Amino acid sequence: VAPADGHDGDGLAMAYDFTQSTATRAAYAWPPASIEVDGQPQRFGMWIKAQGNGEWPSLHLKDAEGTDVVLRGDHLTWEGWRWVEFEVPQGTQYPLSVYRLYVAETAPDASYNGEIAISGLVSYVAPDVELPDPETRPDPLIADDLDGADWTFAVMSDAQFVAEDPDSPIVESARRTLREIKDSGADLLIVNGDLVDECESEDLALAEQVLDEELGDAMDWVYVPGNHEVMGCDIEDWSATFGPAYQTFDHGGTRFVTLDTSRLTIAGGGFEQITMLREALDGAAEDPDIHSVAVVAHVPPHDSSPQQASQLGDRLEAAVLERWLGEFETGTGKESVYIGAHAGYFAADHIDGVAYWVNGNSGKAPHGSAEDGGFIGWTEFGVNEEADRSWPWAPEEQWLAAQVRPQVDELALDSPTSVSPGETVQIGAELTQGDAVLPVGYPMSVEWSGSDELCIGSKPPGPLQWWLCDAWFDPDTNELLAWRHGTVELTVSVNGVEASRTISVE
Repeated sequence: VAPADGHDGDGLAMAYDFTQSTATRAAYAWPPASIEVDGQPQRFGMWIKAQGNGEWPSLHLKDAEGTDVVLRGDHLTWEGWRWVEFEVPQGTQYPLSVYRLYVAETAPDASYNGEIAISGLVSYVAPDVELPDPETRPDPLIADDLDGADWTFAVMSDAQFVAEDPDSPIVESARRTLREIKDSGADLLIVNGDLVDECESEDLALAEQVLDEELGDAMDWVYVPGNHEVMGCDIEDWSATFGPAYQTFDHGGTRFVTLDTSRLTIAGGGFEQITMLREALDGAAEDPDIHSVAVVAHVPPHDSSPQQASQLGDRLEAAVLERWLGEFETGTGKESVYIGAHAGYFAADHIDGVAYWVNGNSGKAPHGSAEDGGFIGWTEFGVNEEADRSWPWAPEEQWLAAQVRPQVDELALDSPTSVSPGETVQIGAELTQGDAVLPVGYPMSVEWSGSDELCIGSKPPGPLQWWLCDAWFDPDTNELLAWRHGTVELTVSVNGVEASRTISVE
């Protein structure tokens, strides 16, 4: 990176060598410090001098919460100077700052030395607008516990470790997740893609070693490929170690269909798996022993983040998939779920009654704030085979529940030690992941309990509770209402870690 003549004034030149790998390669230019951008820009623009190699330019920003916002420009297929613009997606949290610029090459067969020059970076700023805070609407798929489940299965994804650093924090995070899953007693583990960062033989060997050392024969597991499982190799190389890239199997009345979305589409994994999915749905519809279908693939149909960059690249595929699953449920009365990952956060949604799940990261840094599902962890799903499917929205009759388990290094309650009768106070909780301190709350699964003198529930206390208890805690609002002299103990539990606080009503 060096100073250069710009299109009109000073510029910056960046030279790079994209001959060293077949994986995705990128060259980065950082300013000495992030460039703060005033207002609410709708797009950015700059002059780029290219050589026609076809690199993909990206303007990497940080939003108000420090979350990555990557804006993509047109591929650099021309020679000489051209004005390039980068659209800011709707829903971005302002203010923004410019973190870096980079160009990437994603085609494995592209190999070249390149150089670009940039100049004249500008932002197009609209008038400031105050937006209301979006209302969080918890999805019924996420549960605080899995009590009553007939059996459970676990899902982890997106560790993205490399063999070059086998003792890295990311490898340790993946090992920790596997240990937690083994101790959970789940029947089955699904590794839903991007366990490794590249598909080199050493990386695949390390992945196999980590799975063997942490799980052994303690539980069955299935490894579904993600896009990083083909970074530097073909899917056949990965399959030689970990089995079929897509398959169908039954467990406990649920038919699992795993898909290969390593090329970011379903069709990219072969048309045969599309026919496999269709036949699996048709077969499940006729089989009285199958009550539900779980489609598991690394790339989800939809990405709820403003950029929508981590979803199936073929939108027709997403539409067909939603129609097939919706028709399966309405036509049979049976249930279905799609379990994805790839986006870097935990999230649940329902479309036409079908549950859609995005699994967060188990090693790589998450995307977004904790309130938006951006934390390290894994998910345990509980299956209720005897659920009354005539009332699918009754919480006690949910056929599937997701217990979201973040990694917890430390857990602490934030509350006063004493309150007055009639006073309502807000109770908070925080957990620590490495150097990050995160608020405890949705979409994490959180269990609240207390001493006999403390009533817990989302409904207003009745006469019996008023007589028996000294205080009332509402886990939906995290509000504690004190009404009688005494002492209560409140306990919060997240992924098996507990923290308690004694509160006096005086």
